[in-house]
Amino acid sequence: MTIEEITARICAFRDARDWMQFHNPKELAVAITAEAGELLQHFVWQQPGQIEKRVKEKMPELKDEMADVGILLFELAHNLGVDLGQAMLDKIERNETRYPVAKAKGSNAKYNEL
Repeated sequence: MTIEEITARICAFRDARDWMQFHNPKELAVAITAEAGELLQHFVWQQPGQIEKRVKEKMPELKDEMADVGILLFELAHNLGVDLGQAMLDKIERNETRYPVAKAKGSNAKYNEL
């Protein structure tokens, strides 16, 4: 399915429940942050050697949290009239300029530190 098709399904789900009244940009941004926090919670206090095991054991829960973030993000973009696919492509293009392979390969430095 395309981003547009998934977004249409998200909006149909929302509209059938009359939830648009609660889904203003601020509330969606707050919800995205909350759901991202729930995703992050799975990794709190996990040491590098524990993370792989944690991912295997908690994959269903991780998928659910990632889906929650994605659903809310797709709806926010739709509500604001943002073509999320194009916005993502534009950002990747900017990042290709900010992080040229010759300088960024194997480095976790921010673009202004390369």
